[in-house]
Amino acid sequence: MTSAEPVHIRDESIRLGQLLKLAGLVEDGAMARAVIANGEVTVDGEVETRRGAQVSAGSVVAHAGQQIEVVTGEPEVDVPW
Repeated sequence: MTSAEPVHIRDESIRLGQLLKLAGLVEDGAMARAVIANGEVTVDGEVETRRGAQVSAGSVVAHAGQQIEVVTGEPEVDVPW
């Protein structure tokens, strides 16, 4: 697997299904439901089968060979002078 890409969220946690959509790991809610129910998603190395599971900042989520790390706050933007 590659290193975890940061995914920024506004609050302290986010539902797993929403996170997968936000990160672009799935196309829509139906796909999120399917991959989670099939045991294809891990949170911090453990299989998670609840679409509504709360994922907190600092957690690492993996699906289909991709890893994301949940980060709170806005991403830093490199603004040219």
